[in-house]
Amino acid sequence: MSELQSIALPVLPLSSGVVLPGMVVTLALETEEARDAVDAADAGQVLLVPRVDGLYSRVGTVAAIEDAGEVRRGMRAVVVRGLHRARLGAGLPGLGRGLVVEAEPVDEGDPTERARQLAREYTAVIEAVLDHRGARGIAAALKELTDPGQIADTAGYSPDLGLDQKIEVLETVDVEARLEKVLGWAKETLAELALKERIRSEVSDGMEKQQREFLLRQQLAAIRKELGEDTESDDAVERYRARAEEPGVPAAVREAILREVDKLERTPEQSMEHGWIRTWLDTMAELPWGVTSDDTVDLGAAREVLDADHEGLDDVKARIVEFLAVRKRRADQGLEAAGGRGSGAIITLVGPPGVGKTSLGESVARAMGRPFVRVALGGVRDEAEIRGHRRTYVGAMPGRIVRAITEAGSMNPVVMLDEIDKVGADWRGDPSSALLEVLDPAQNHTFRDHYLEVDLDLSDVVFVATANVIDTIPGPLLDRMEVVSLDGYTEDEKVAIARDHLLARQRERNAVADGEVEVTDEALRRVVTDHTREAGVRGLERAIGKLLRKVATALSTGEREAPVVVDADDVSTWLGRPRFTAEVAERTSVPGVATGLAVTGVGGDVLFVEVTSMAGEGLVLTGQLGDVMKESASIAIS
Repeated sequence: MSELQSIALPVLPLSSGVVLPGMVVTLALETEEARDAVDAADAGQVLLVPRVDGLYSRVGTVAAIEDAGEVRRGMRAVVVRGLHRARLGAGLPGLGRGLVVEAEPVDEGDPTERARQLAREYTAVIEAVLDHRGARGIAAALKELTDPGQIADTAGYSPDLGLDQKIEVLETVDVEARLEKVLGWAKETLAELALKERIRSEVSDGMEKQQREFLLRQQLAAIRKELGEDTESDDAVERYRARAEEPGVPAAVREAILREVDKLERTPEQSMEHGWIRTWLDTMAELPWGVTSDDTVDLGAAREVLDADHEGLDDVKARIVEFLAVRKRRADQGLEAAGGRGSGAIITLVGPPGVGKTSLGESVARAMGRPFVRVALGGVRDEAEIRGHRRTYVGAMPGRIVRAITEAGSMNPVVMLDEIDKVGADWRGDPSSALLEVLDPAQNHTFRDHYLEVDLDLSDVVFVATANVIDTIPGPLLDRMEVVSLDGYTEDEKVAIARDHLLARQRERNAVADGEVEVTDEALRRVVTDHTREAGVRGLERAIGKLLRKVATALSTGEREAPVVVDADDVSTWLGRPRFTAEVAERTSVPGVATGLAVTGVGGDVLFVEVTSMAGEGLVLTGQLGDVMKESASIAIS
């Protein structure tokens, strides 16, 4: 283009598109600027320049006006053909109403071999893209172009490029750089189209495969039916049959499993009932039929385990040792372990929070050498949680008792029924009534879960239930239990628990080594009396944890050096002023004061009844007092 000279051309701004050299497009003259530019085109040429956000592109396209006219309702339009690129120069005033600039044509030079190679590659990629879209006729027209620059400028027709990308093509004067840009974009488009085509093909092939397999299965089922062969997988059927024939599986259970296996063989795989039967058989196969744990025969070792884990609680420990002693004597005399009707052991631990009821269940299992499973009953309102769902319901499953035995992997675990006094009841049933059969030694040897529909022997299971208060446990359910009351710990027992158990645990949690802090028994007693008032030891453990956290902070900041000795007088330094004071001696030393006791589900406290002498006769009582408190008032006035 060396023969082209700078010429004055009116500017026709383009706000929604780009016209590249070689393109023939129809432009609607919607703005006054566009109409003025066409009116000022004396030589039949205009300069088409993209304009974005009021800014003109640095390069425009010199275009020839090939036709002009009205399209509708007086709107004018022109047909233009892009000729070549031109850079925008200075504006020329006074030549018309529109913007006229000095346009400097761009000389692209002769095409290089690299440009021809890129043009051939771009042509091949565009042909593949058009082939994906079914536009092979356009691909044939593309083959007629030979100039690499013209081939690159065909990207102006691509619907895959945005306005910014087309402006970038227009402003890229170098042919090789322009071809590299459009080639990269075309490859991305081709990759997206290939991915969509592959996904579409895989989905179509998958649907066809499913339909083909369905027809083949139907034909295979018909053929096997005619031949009298099985329609179910032989491996699965044989596995269920082998499980039913294992020793230890009760005869009634074996018959039920084999009956369902026969039904499974007659049910086609496409039937919904086929999945229900398989799920039921899997559940039955997972139960530990005939698997039991051997109880500890060393009574001394069992008692040592219980004593090591808990202070006091002699009643519970004695009951467990008695249970083991009876089983040991039966074994020594050559008798079978007691089982069946009336042989179950159901122990209910009733006491305030924090006295160690739940952890005691774990210690019982460890002392007996049995697996331990915990079943949380707090807030349970659905009877099906205990007895299981009927198999006809969608998503049916066995109850928590059956699931606990499956989890334990033994038919004689220790099952902790936690918070049994907080079982609810609503329109879905009464779980506490369902527990009657579980906890009744006269019935639980034939416990029947609604999902399994076979008798399950729970007489060898040791049930340990926990409750905070005994009042909310229904009477019929309470009648089945062997209640052991845990009234809380004495002051000496709390100090021993803190020294032997809580202190070591809190040291480990707060990263305080044994040699870094020493807490005396007097300090622990001061924590018990001045900073806690409870039946259990949860608040005591929190107080010890707070003390050790402050010690750890002092060691980390350098305020103290190890070892830190915490004595009775140091407790207030670490934990602050005492929260409770022992006022019994002080209050009762005054005439007219008597003591009373208040007992609640979380422990108890000492109450003081004061009497004031006033003019008149008789005794006036204030407040909501019961008979015991009224009697205390009479004692106080005496």
